[in-house]
Amino acid sequence: MPTRSSGEHPVHTTLSPGDPLEIGGYRLHARLGSGGMGVVYLAHTRGGRPIALKAVREDFAADPGFRLRFADEVASARRIHGLFTAQVIDSGVDDPVPWLATAYVPGPSLAQAVRRHGPLPPRTVLLLVAGIAEALQAIHGAGVVHRDLKPANVLIAEDGPRVIDFGIARAADGGGLTGTGLRIGTAAYMAPEQAMGLPVTPAADVFALGALGACVAGGTPPFGSGPESATLYRVVHEPPDLSRVPYDLRDLLWACLAKEPEHRPAPDEIIAAVHAHPRVAPSLEFTHGWLPSGLLGEVGQGYEDGASDPVHMAPTRSRPTPTVEQPAPGAGGQSQGGGGGGVPRSPRRPRRRKRWVRGVLVGVAGAVVLGAVAAALYLPQRPGHADGQAPDASRQPAGRRTPPPDPPASSAAPTPSPAARHVTAYADAELTAPDDSYEFDLLAGEVAPAETSSWYLAWSEDTFVPPEDSDAFVGAGYALSPADCERGVATEPVTDLPFEDLADERPFCIRSPDRKEVVIVHLLHAEAEGGPVTVVLSRYTRTG
Repeated sequence: MPTRSSGEHPVHTTLSPGDPLEIGGYRLHARLGSGGMGVVYLAHTRGGRPIALKAVREDFAADPGFRLRFADEVASARRIHGLFTAQVIDSGVDDPVPWLATAYVPGPSLAQAVRRHGPLPPRTVLLLVAGIAEALQAIHGAGVVHRDLKPANVLIAEDGPRVIDFGIARAADGGGLTGTGLRIGTAAYMAPEQAMGLPVTPAADVFALGALGACVAGGTPPFGSGPESATLYRVVHEPPDLSRVPYDLRDLLWACLAKEPEHRPAPDEIIAAVHAHPRVAPSLEFTHGWLPSGLLGEVGQGYEDGASDPVHMAPTRSRPTPTVEQPAPGAGGQSQGGGGGGVPRSPRRPRRRKRWVRGVLVGVAGAVVLGAVAAALYLPQRPGHADGQAPDASRQPAGRRTPPPDPPASSAAPTPSPAARHVTAYADAELTAPDDSYEFDLLAGEVAPAETSSWYLAWSEDTFVPPEDSDAFVGAGYALSPADCERGVATEPVTDLPFEDLADERPFCIRSPDRKEVVIVHLLHAEAEGGPVTVVLSRYTRTG
């Protein structure tokens, strides 16, 4: 289903008093979400198979023109039998409230995966692009154009992606309905011809696939975010920004993003290009290892994170206890449930809404991102690696200062005992939180919904909000080591971390309440007015 451009946040809840208990003979169990066209429910067939049942909004149901288009689109959608699509199982186009039931996919959407784990590995992206291209072959073969292909409309299963909501967007594409503020499609993924109101062909879905692939590979849509009108202008008039996309993926995605429909490759050409790619050849298979391990753990278990689009999610699961086992030193630190170590859930400092001046920060951050985001992939100093070796000097980015040796400790700044050292739990995790309803899980090195992590870095408008019982320190230059952090929190601890003080990637650190964990943070970019925030995190565990 298409969604309102303003973005709605569905709440995964039990049925409310106003919800029906049954639709079309299917008993409803929970709300999965809501969007521009209606409400999505979790239901089951009589044989016990879970399904996602979508009930249309009452104002749409009262429009005869919508009903005719909806019936046509559902009839077309039922002819689609692609392995990478969520199969349409049943429908009630003539019921008082029209509805559609599709197969339930117990996994996160690509939008959720990128929000939680950041950009996906290139091989994973290539396999996803090929699977979605095959889904488009099935969709287009049935005479349907998706019109709203985007990361939120692709779910992740163990054996590949599943495209959902194909073709239903056109049912609402009528003057009386779209004139009420509902935009059909999503601006960041619309083809130029669709943005300009011209006839839409299957090539529009290829453009959307290119934008989707760029977002999944680079972490942000290739035409940016912000006001819809500005995004649509960039879609029509400006080239895509693929600077964050791995170099060997750019040619394929660039071809998909051609402004002219006739210059875009067909889905079978996209699949052939993926087959021939060095990261995939000689065989294109969704076998073991096609997904990162952290994401693989979420597939097949349902998902719940308050995404901004209605997606298929399993019933709410009980959360893990706040304290979990500490991983062995040097472990990857990837974990589920917002924790990878034995740090009790930290109390939360109130989210203060400060009135800092944002103009200077945004200007500086924009210049820094253009000039230094590539260099930020490798921090200048990598102390405390688990193998005990110094970091490879060849990885030092040009133009970055090599930090001076640690200064001698004073009586006011106790240092760890000679036997103590820090080993790397994870390094250089580049993460983007879409808004302040998300936070950075410091233990796992992931983006997580607010109020779910045991040890976290939250943010509110223009200032970071660390846990109240954790120590923080802001470094003076580009480099900050765990030892620097230990001394800094003893001599110059801070409680306020406004973005404007952290421009130009000035690092800061947070030490856990038990003093065993240190996370070093670089702020890469912060949008104005509570927009996305991008950071690089490295976590170190103290031993000895």
